[in-house]
Amino acid sequence: MSTQLPVPGFGDEEAWVREHLSDLVDGEVHESGAFRGGQQAADAALTTFDVSGYAASRSEVYPTARRGASRLSPYIRHGLITLPRAWSSVKYGPVRDVSKFRDELLWQEYARHMYARTGGTSSSIRYAVQSRGAIPDADWLDGMACFDLVVGELEQDGWMVNQTRMWFASHWSVRHGYGWRDGEDVFFRHLLDGSRAANRLGWQWTVGAGTGKPYGFARAQVERRAPGLCGSCALRKACPIQSYPDDSELIRVPAPDGVIGDPDPSATAGPGEATSGDPVDRVWLTAESLGDDDPALSAHPDATVTFVFDEALLGHLRLTGKRLVFLAQCLADLATRREVEVWRGDPVDVLSGGGVATTYAPVPGWRRRADVIKPSAVHPWPWLVRPHGGAAGSFSAWRKGARV
Repeated sequence: MSTQLPVPGFGDEEAWVREHLSDLVDGEVHESGAFRGGQQAADAALTTFDVSGYAASRSEVYPTARRGASRLSPYIRHGLITLPRAWSSVKYGPVRDVSKFRDELLWQEYARHMYARTGGTSSSIRYAVQSRGAIPDADWLDGMACFDLVVGELEQDGWMVNQTRMWFASHWSVRHGYGWRDGEDVFFRHLLDGSRAANRLGWQWTVGAGTGKPYGFARAQVERRAPGLCGSCALRKACPIQSYPDDSELIRVPAPDGVIGDPDPSATAGPGEATSGDPVDRVWLTAESLGDDDPALSAHPDATVTFVFDEALLGHLRLTGKRLVFLAQCLADLATRREVEVWRGDPVDVLSGGGVATTYAPVPGWRRRADVIKPSAVHPWPWLVRPHGGAAGSFSAWRKGARV
């Protein structure tokens, strides 16, 4: 049975999650130490981001003052900043930096296309790799200072520099042989920008499932990207990652459906313009699109906004509390401008019955629910690059067919 909850109060979201959703959370409930959810926070992050120097500094790790990463990913993942808006925001920056930043946005779009095409990107794209296996022992990180930093930020902040995501994934799968999907599940539980699309594609690239060549991680990367960190490590004279892991020869496998080509790119993309039917009195927002620029939200300014914490799904995923606090912060922020109602239960139960507008989302879960809810109006997803039917086995192959 679905239950309507009070709307989170602005500033009280952590206590709200603890009271209403704590049984669905993995571990103690606490907010991120580095990010706040909501449109106001997203707008401030985008306004203060300076793309100058991005190309040279985006992969720097430590000291943190050297980092040039944008820190926009939690807001992009939840639609508080759309990819087209992020793309446009840097148009007056230095050419090299703008090009690199926009390449990263295109990678995000590529990941979304692949996820929508294949129905999940859960199978190896081109080369066989270990997907599931034994869960690591508690001491698998060996007390290294580099991973104290990496895991600390993952668990406390719910965010990591892309460089350290590759370090973690390589150490997990390439050096230790643990299943990449198990590792990706760890990321998904913690990361505020946790997206099956981007996470899975990133892990597949790191472990070699897409290229046949795994990314090796060793002390040399730490010394280059985090100078001074090794000097503070208790294992600096007996470093477990002094050398690169042994190369492994991966076996080519048939590509999953949708990788070589998309037989129906229009179905992957969703509607090109809004479909309409019965009058609308509610807008169904999902975690894919929580921003003020959500097309359905913008098109129906007087409709009540409805968000459902999917009880069955969250009970299965067991996300950490900071992810749900971030969502609650988005809703509390939105409630300062719109009438919002929040539910816990089954989205189909809450939203069936007509009068619902929503924005298409390129994820299988949205499609399954929308097929039953039958929204009165479905608005187009704000693609940066509308899906095409060409090859997508690699970013470069996909990029050839992309039109920005």
